Amino acid sequence: MTGQVRTVDGRVAGRRGQATRQKLLDCLGEMLSTSPYRDVKVIDVARKAGTSPATFYQYFPDVEGAVLELAEEMAKEGASLTDLVADRSWAGKSGATTAEDLVEGFLSFWRKHDAILRVVDLGAAEGDKRFYKIRMKILNSVTNSLTDAVKEQQAKGRIDGDLNPGAIAGSLVAMLAAVAAHQKGFQSWGVKQADLRPSLTWLVHLGITGRKPPK
Repeated sequence: MTGQVRTVDGRVAGRRGQATRQKLLDCLGEMLSTSPYRDVKVIDVARKAGTSPATFYQYFPDVEGAVLELAEEMAKEGASLTDLVADRSWAGKSGATTAEDLVEGFLSFWRKHDAILRVVDLGAAEGDKRFYKIRMKILNSVTNSLTDAVKEQQAKGRIDGDLNPGAIAGSLVAMLAAVAAHQKGFQSWGVKQADLRPSLTWLVHLGITGRKPPK
């Protein structure tokens, strides 16, 4: 955590205050992984952190405010997803590796932040612009770089130039996000995690290059 951390009333939190605030966020994150978002109460978070509701309210206006803090931190980490595709080659076996790295990185990110991402998706679906912006910040980190990759493929004549690069990239990222959020559900269809990654890699590579990945 960098920069000054302030309490709800604007005071700068000291080292102990920052540690308490972070512990509250950590405990909230743990609770979101085991309890429905709307069932999480301030008193429960405070009790788990070994402090009081009054202390919680020194740092956050409510549970939603604390969840937004967690989501913002996650979005900052999500910005690194662009490194999976930015300035990467989509030619030959290198392209297959790029597609594979993107799929693995995307699925891993979603697994790591599954609990908070479920809340972000819920808030965005309900029209909360704050959660929507956070969701789009994560997706845009990949979409923008993939759009550039599609444009490059079009310039080389490998993809129909009449297709919209942003539409192709956005569709692929939306697919990845939907699949990543539904990873556990695939088991009910008899699909193993080990089968999911190569299938997604095949689709992403085909979508970007217009070709099946080389074996």
